[in-house]
Amino acid sequence: MYVLKRFTIIFIILWVSLTTDAQYLETGITAGGSLYTGDLNPSPAFSLIQPAGGVIVRYNLTTRWVWKNTLLFGKLKGDDTKGENLWGRSLQFQSNLTEISSQIEFNFLNYFTGSRRENFSPYLFTGLSLFLFNPKAPFEENWIELQPLKTEGQDTKAFPDRKPYSKISMSIPFGLGIKYGIGKKLCIGLETGYRKTLTDYIDDVSTTYYLEGDQIDPTLPEEILSDPLRNHSSGMQRGNSRNKDWYAYGGVFITYKFNLYKTPPCNDFRNIQRFE
Repeated sequence: MYVLKRFTIIFIILWVSLTTDAQYLETGITAGGSLYTGDLNPSPAFSLIQPAGGVIVRYNLTTRWVWKNTLLFGKLKGDDTKGENLWGRSLQFQSNLTEISSQIEFNFLNYFTGSRRENFSPYLFTGLSLFLFNPKAPFEENWIELQPLKTEGQDTKAFPDRKPYSKISMSIPFGLGIKYGIGKKLCIGLETGYRKTLTDYIDDVSTTYYLEGDQIDPTLPEEILSDPLRNHSSGMQRGNSRNKDWYAYGGVFITYKFNLYKTPPCNDFRNIQRFE
């Protein structure tokens, strides 16, 4: 809840400070794919790309600077057998993803939707995101939530200092894209970027095993899903807690322009003057 409150305060401050000077806004949709990298797939496993999409709101402050807000829905998936590093763990997960993000874009070229001359630009972006996740793994033909199972011994007598992780976290998005204006109102583009998260539990894997493998009861999901192969000892490495998890999103987008001023300019020159 602390993270959520902090993000809300930052979001409101940005809204108040930036929208007062906004010249026009664009709203639209985006669709593409999301990809996880972490303890199960240290290198990107492109076969695990999952569908994702959402909505975009852009406030164009100048021809170079844009404040963008997005709401993204997708899925993340990891599997030991799909990555380059197979550690003999047979661990896998999938998780729904919901992300709300506030970002700043910088256009390399002067750009505004509706121009005949300044209608194309590559851009960079970065910002702050809040996201929700909920890792699940298969057990007896069903996908069950992993966080309540405490698969790394959270809150047990052996590991009292390990606490259940939160399924809400923050990330720093960054990446690049290209945009192109069509006619007076439409903008289309392509964007890709990574999210550096503040959690190591998107995949439910971070530290060490907490059970003796040969004593695991395969009928208990909280035990068998902590060590599916039942061949590890308590204290053996299960993940790398020094490295946080990452995920990426890439996709196409289309937005529609809404003017926020009463008298629209009559030509490109006057449009440019508004943004200087």
